[in-house]
Amino acid sequence: MVDILEKGYIAAVEKAKNDVLNDIYLYFEQMDDKPSFNEYMRYSGGHLEQIWRLAWKSKTVQRMNRYEKLHFLESRGLSADGLSKKGINKLIEQELEGYRTFDLHEWITDYFKQSPHLWDELYEDVKVKKQKEYFETHILKEHMLDSLMQARMKLYISLRADVAKNLAFELDGIPKAKLHGAKTLLDLFDLELELPNGEWLLEDFELEAFIGRLTYEKVVPTIQNELPDEVKRQYELLCGEKISRHLIWQLIGGKIEELEWEFHEELEQEDVNELLEVAATPFQYETHYRLYHEQAEIRERKRAEELAEQKRLEEEKNRQLEDIFGREYRTSIYQNTRYVLHIGETNTGKTYQALKRMKAAPTGIYLAPLRLLALEVYESLRSEGIACALKTGEEEKNIDDATHFSCTVEMFHEKDVYDVMVIDEAQMIADKDRGFSWYRAIQKARAKEVHIIGSHSSKKMLLNLLEGNDVELHEYHRNVPLKVEKKPFNLSHVKQGDALIVFSRAKVLQTASRLERDGHKVSIIYGSMPPETRAKQMKRFIDKESKVIVSTDAIGMGLNLPIRRVVFLENEKFDGTRRRMLTSQEVKQLAGRAGRKGLYNVGLVAFTSQIEAMTKLLEDEDKSINTFTIAPTQQVFDRFARYHSTLEHFFYLWGEFKNPHGTKKAPLTQERELYEHIRNTEIERRFPPSDLYGFLHLPFSSNEPALVRQWMANMKAVMNNTELPEPIIKRETLDELELSYKSIGLHLLFLYRLNRKTEAYYWERIREEISTRAHSQLRTDVKKYQKKCRTCGKSLPGEYPYNICQSCYDDRLLQRHHYRGRNFR
Repeated sequence: MVDILEKGYIAAVEKAKNDVLNDIYLYFEQMDDKPSFNEYMRYSGGHLEQIWRLAWKSKTVQRMNRYEKLHFLESRGLSADGLSKKGINKLIEQELEGYRTFDLHEWITDYFKQSPHLWDELYEDVKVKKQKEYFETHILKEHMLDSLMQARMKLYISLRADVAKNLAFELDGIPKAKLHGAKTLLDLFDLELELPNGEWLLEDFELEAFIGRLTYEKVVPTIQNELPDEVKRQYELLCGEKISRHLIWQLIGGKIEELEWEFHEELEQEDVNELLEVAATPFQYETHYRLYHEQAEIRERKRAEELAEQKRLEEEKNRQLEDIFGREYRTSIYQNTRYVLHIGETNTGKTYQALKRMKAAPTGIYLAPLRLLALEVYESLRSEGIACALKTGEEEKNIDDATHFSCTVEMFHEKDVYDVMVIDEAQMIADKDRGFSWYRAIQKARAKEVHIIGSHSSKKMLLNLLEGNDVELHEYHRNVPLKVEKKPFNLSHVKQGDALIVFSRAKVLQTASRLERDGHKVSIIYGSMPPETRAKQMKRFIDKESKVIVSTDAIGMGLNLPIRRVVFLENEKFDGTRRRMLTSQEVKQLAGRAGRKGLYNVGLVAFTSQIEAMTKLLEDEDKSINTFTIAPTQQVFDRFARYHSTLEHFFYLWGEFKNPHGTKKAPLTQERELYEHIRNTEIERRFPPSDLYGFLHLPFSSNEPALVRQWMANMKAVMNNTELPEPIIKRETLDELELSYKSIGLHLLFLYRLNRKTEAYYWERIREEISTRAHSQLRTDVKKYQKKCRTCGKSLPGEYPYNICQSCYDDRLLQRHHYRGRNFR
């Protein structure tokens, strides 16, 4: 052990001496003028002792292995039991403290006292080094960078010629057609073209190799040659050596690498045809330099021409957009009209007051959101002896002798003049698909009086639309208050006059079936139900043949029923994209059906869960409608036809058109989806865009494949001027009857559009027969309805909360687990 420490001491002394001389060296580097030895000694203070301690530690403790350390501690009568490595080292350091010392202060003093010239020589070494570093980093580096930049073009022209020559060799014999219009070198790299010999085009063509060769062969030698002679001479005098390749990389290697990346990116964007022209030109720098700039000028000129053409096309497109669409959506209210707004909650008599005025007028028209409401008003006016006609797109009745019309809002024709017009449910102006029909009816109405019925949320929007006109505002409030029941509702609590709200046809049938089995008479309403069937179901409820009505939110618009209590069996609905919580407006619209005026003193509202949150939605203040929907009109298509002839371009322009502030464009989802079936077909070529759009816009359930196939077959028949194929007629099940009803409805849409009214009347009678049968089948199916697992078809209990049985759910979990496990492996 003594031997180890003695050797360590000798090594530590040598290290300490070298370290103190390096410390002096660093001290000199910090000084502008040469300091004296005494100044250094005052500066070094106590850190000479620190230099010794570190040297002693590094040559002893840090070089001893674990056995030697433990042996040393044992020789000193110390135990290392329980100590970590760090603890053992600390203990040894304490024991070695003062074990052997070396007086660096005395040694350094004697060192320079015996040889005082060494102090001056050491300072001169540092001074020369500092001068060399300054010259390299402040003078030589700047000259190198200048030389590199001055040679940049020359280097690139040389590299370009080399790449072009090799590219021409690679492309020799390959037809241009096989290059698939590749314009740039990068396009060629992305082409992945397999050659007849099995190799890939440009498989071994690596730009990095060309650039690397250029750097090695030309960049560094060019810098060495381009440096001023005076700079090179100064460096040789100062450093005693010539400027080396290593020094160049040390000083500007980063900039050279940047230049290599710049060259790489420029080469990738080089035009292939231009490179082939370069390859065909014998290399002489001046010639290639001139060719490079000539090609650049041609390229810039073409680019300028392309930009000018793009600008012209953009300006022309904007002019077309303004001409086709822009002027169509500026408000142009008919000035000789008096507008009467009926604003209020559901069940407040708004529609009654407006219709009362219409009935008293010599001529009038009622525009409804639903065919069922149009039918209800039509029958009401006919029962009072008023010559009323019905027009809904799927049917027309008593048109010839009519003074009044009851129509769906889409049937509004802006050239017709009336004494009184009634527009119902005007808040639908915000609907993304149908809203424009309300806007068009309000904007283009030609009547002495226009009565507009809407919720509180539509008030601000309507007043803004009609600003500057003769407007009379009537606001309505419920005389029958709504009261929310505090206890959660249970199906066992059902009573006479209840309306139970769910949000799917399957849930309606399931709930109605359970109630029927419990002995309750039930009426049913859902969206896809034939309107005549719906009317019969409503009549059963009105006549108290049924005790309760189970409905989707189809009950929320305009259907006045003697409802005592509205019960929300669900608080969420699927909106076509996701399942979400009901909005405040949806809750109000449905809850407002409770408490029919003249029958009840209070309207009751009940929920099965989240009573506090749902009550808040019911009581929240109505949010004003801020935007309304715009959609294409016939005038738009007339102007479009001056410029273009395909609907594909029409949909493109509709997407490019920036809708005016306060509006939103109809997405035209159905129209676009149907168009995909006929795009670039004979059907599209045979119809003018406006006629074709009219067929795309027909209101039918385009999400049902059978109806889309029927629509396609009808389009082919119209194109070929042959008889329309007969619609689907199936009578076995409720689903088949409802599909048949829709199919006949689509058939009628085509017949009325083709003005084949005689055939239409025949099919209307068939549809009525289907509707009657559907009503009868519905009553039978409700009694027999059995909830089933949607996967395996197994019967499920009525109160079972899910649409899938436990067994199928477990199988699905196992499959999912197996799939994840396989992916993990």
